[in-house]
Amino acid sequence: MQAVDNFLEILQSLDQQRLLLLSLSAIGIGLVTWYLIFKKKVAKTIPLGQGWWARGERSLSEGETIHPFTVEASEDEIQDLYRRIDQTRYTEPLEDGRFHYGFNSVYLRKVVSYWRNQFDWNKQVKVLNKYPHFKTKIEGLDIHFIHVRPQYREGQRVLPLMLVHGWPGSFFEFYKILPLLTETQDGLAFEVICPSIPGYGYSEAPQKQGFNSMDAARVFLKLMERLGFTEFYLQGGDWGSLITTNMAQMKPECVRGLHLNMLAVTQGGLGMLLSLIIGPYLPFLVGFTHEDVRRLFPYFEKNVYEILKESGYMHIQATKPDTAGCGVNDSPVGLAAYILEKFSSWTDKQNRDLEDGGLERKYSLDDLLTNVMIYWTTGTIVSSMRFYKENLKSSPMNRIDNRTGIYVPMGFAAFPHELLHCPQAWACWRYKDIRSYTYMSSGGHFAAFEEPKLLADDFVQFVKKVECKKS
Repeated sequence: MQAVDNFLEILQSLDQQRLLLLSLSAIGIGLVTWYLIFKKKVAKTIPLGQGWWARGERSLSEGETIHPFTVEASEDEIQDLYRRIDQTRYTEPLEDGRFHYGFNSVYLRKVVSYWRNQFDWNKQVKVLNKYPHFKTKIEGLDIHFIHVRPQYREGQRVLPLMLVHGWPGSFFEFYKILPLLTETQDGLAFEVICPSIPGYGYSEAPQKQGFNSMDAARVFLKLMERLGFTEFYLQGGDWGSLITTNMAQMKPECVRGLHLNMLAVTQGGLGMLLSLIIGPYLPFLVGFTHEDVRRLFPYFEKNVYEILKESGYMHIQATKPDTAGCGVNDSPVGLAAYILEKFSSWTDKQNRDLEDGGLERKYSLDDLLTNVMIYWTTGTIVSSMRFYKENLKSSPMNRIDNRTGIYVPMGFAAFPHELLHCPQAWACWRYKDIRSYTYMSSGGHFAAFEEPKLLADDFVQFVKKVECKKS
């Protein structure tokens, strides 16, 4: 009865014009829902296809050898880095500019001084080699991955899991979460594979145009098959969320469950528009919770203006990545500023108000610079930027993956400082079997790097729900 009284009180507070609008909107939502359910043709799977990304013609026979790989550091590489750092030209920041204009150069000098005088790349290489690395040739490219098995314990159940990173991250993002996933919890542990997206870090870059998330998904499916896995779990954020989603769309029979920490739903159409009109006032009519309302609204401020502030890089990389790439591929300090600025504002946009961008609140400089060094030593910043161009050459709305439903069990960890918030009511338009949706208590875009314990716990709880239903 209290809910009814609250509803009547809301209605009485609305003027007639707005009440009429809400009534018409509610009718519209019903019609749109009927259309989406009964009329819209949604493909069940994406054809697997084939690709060849090395230079020249496709090889008639491609070996399937998997060989160990070791990250190495050279003294020449380090001395070249120091020489370039020492020749850096800085521009003084505007008075009280903080991080509103990008990476504050006063703090940048401090980061670079640490990089030049205290950061030990040889030591960090040993950290990288803590886990076993491998490479294998797929579709003409050397694909790099780490493969971590849990320590054997009698009675434990081990499930295969692939973790996929995004930009400007790397496989190194997962180093803090790996021990949490490979430890046995309630008799359950994970055998984890973390690949590098082609063109990122130690995975070879495509030499032909067109390599997008669906191609990466096909390559990673072939990798799992080559490793002998017929069923497995997937987890990803950023590009990793799209790549793993594509994997589930291509071979749903192989994916036991899909867990994501970033969602961008683009196919809501009129239904989304109506939910944005009604949501702030009568959220329950459109499936919103009070937390959804808090995170989404005011909509234009949080989802348009804020995104415009943070997406300049995307417009550059989606159009002319090689032009901007010339500078950051040649200057280590430019590369560090370009990458680390994202670890500031994407972790929490309030960090723009701080002189140091809040970088060391969540991360250590050793960890941040190790990620930068993976890009620097491999010279892959340009090829990683091209991934935006390849995925955004045409409207995402017209891609086959946008018209294909996802039917595997799905879990979502909604971190409060993620760039975009996706309510469960929107997520279910694409993901047809949502088993777990969690409003996380803290954290932003780089979830595994920033909040490994929270992400690991949510993932394990999701898997338990899936496995319980399977059994």
